[in-house]
Amino acid sequence: MPTTVMSMSDLADVLFASTLQASDDPSPEQVRAAIEDRLRVCRRDIGDCVACVAQEAGDHPETYRERMRWALHAVDRVDPATLVGA
Repeated sequence: MPTTVMSMSDLADVLFASTLQASDDPSPEQVRAAIEDRLRVCRRDIGDCVACVAQEAGDHPETYRERMRWALHAVDRVDPATLVGA
């Protein structure tokens, strides 16, 4: 399977769609694992993750910005080259 290069924004969408929470104060390894798990669940279809982000933004606009800010910050601490299949 060819490797797909994902942007930091793509990775943040995947993390946003995961069950990992900012309150878990996750390590970079936990963030990496959450991204890899979510990618497996959605069969590496970034569109699935983006749809989840859009749904959450519509359902919970009061928390969307803070969660996305956290997701962007969290993925910035992970080396994308270490992600399996990303």
